[in-house]
Amino acid sequence: MTESNTAQLSAAGVSIWLDDLSRERINAGGLQKLIAERNVVGVTTNPTIFASALAKGEAYDDQVALLAKSGVSVTDAVFEITTDDVTRASDIFREIYDDTKGFDGRVSIEVEPGLAHDAKGTIDQAIKLAAKVGRPNALIKIPATVEGLEAITAVIAQGISVNVTLIFSLERYRAVINAYLTGLEQAKAAGIDISAIHSVASFFVSRVDTEIDKRLDAVGTDEAKALKGKAGVANAQLAYEVYQQAFDTERAKGLLSAGANKQRPLWASTGVKDPNVLDTTYVVELIAADVVNTMPEKTLEATFDHGEIRGDSISASYAAANEVMDAIAAQGVSYDDVTELLEKEGVEKFIVSWNELLDTVTAALEAAKPSEVAK
Repeated sequence: MTESNTAQLSAAGVSIWLDDLSRERINAGGLQKLIAERNVVGVTTNPTIFASALAKGEAYDDQVALLAKSGVSVTDAVFEITTDDVTRASDIFREIYDDTKGFDGRVSIEVEPGLAHDAKGTIDQAIKLAAKVGRPNALIKIPATVEGLEAITAVIAQGISVNVTLIFSLERYRAVINAYLTGLEQAKAAGIDISAIHSVASFFVSRVDTEIDKRLDAVGTDEAKALKGKAGVANAQLAYEVYQQAFDTERAKGLLSAGANKQRPLWASTGVKDPNVLDTTYVVELIAADVVNTMPEKTLEATFDHGEIRGDSISASYAAANEVMDAIAAQGVSYDDVTELLEKEGVEKFIVSWNELLDTVTAALEAAKPSEVAK
């Protein structure tokens, strides 16, 4: 019997994580079904995902009613609701976590996006989230802003596993790896078991194409248009080269020999935005050992249905990927300007989603109050 495409992808070394979570999905067994039938071994969340989940259906009604009755603030209500979902999902994935010795079976929860430029606030909330969820397979998501780098080191140093999010540039990715290694060094010096600390670095893919393609269209030449849809994959392929180089240094080797784990690259934003680009592109072109691909369900189903899994599609690509990025630069498109803008926009978009989440919960709490009063 032929293996499914997602099974082949897993066999090629890619951990498939779902970029979605909702209480309805948990309650109805949808998460367990994707584990069994689509080789899903982890979940990531963000404010946008929770805002969408809370806006639909009735799965949160009972908890919202209890929270309304207790009179908690909206931010405390959001904290309770989101950590409950992550705790339950972590329990569902616990067997996978145990079987893979902590590499998979992971569920991520993000610090408030408004703290993206507040290192101390990020550190404090990361510790609070980890304690509240109370599961070893939880990952705390911290954005890769300059301030986030400081927080990553401090949180890793306390033995908390981290998913670093919103990485767009190779330079910032190198800084993220350095922050991780520094945190491991501090944890080791403090006597913390560094073999229990895991991390992934979420490198965003489709957003790079969206912004660069817009600029290539503005250039308008045939040469520029021929480069559309190529930057996201090339940038991620070169990120994998950075990963390989960074964990082959004497510094990294020393930590690994002491029991540390590599910080695996994670491909995020893998849903294709351009209808002219194959919907499985950010999966099939980014296959290599020890990577994570976190997919929206639409991309997951497309991969299962018609993804062409050809084995490692990264390791032999570095020269071609550099040629693509050099050709884009030759068209006058500034890589640094693009990646700086994408980080800024990424934080802003999550803040907008966070505010939508607060508004949704505020409305739900208000709607729940009259029935409680009536009782």
